[in-house]
Amino acid sequence: MNTPRIFKVGTVRIVEDETMRELTLDQVKDLLKSSYPEVTHATTRETVGEDGTTLIEFLPQPGRKG
Repeated sequence: MNTPRIFKVGTVRIVEDETMRELTLDQVKDLLKSSYPEVTHATTRETVGEDGTTLIEFLPQPGRKG
């Protein structure tokens, strides 16, 4: 069995389940943006732990004020 990906939005960690396993990162982003609007324009950082777990962090981009 593959190790599930973990998606991090702020302090929230979302562990991939069977419904997300075949989705690309862009598809996951589309799925999450309804609950986490900051994901829409976020950049991502992907790291792999020693146990093979992939952590994908959504890093918010600073918005323009005014």
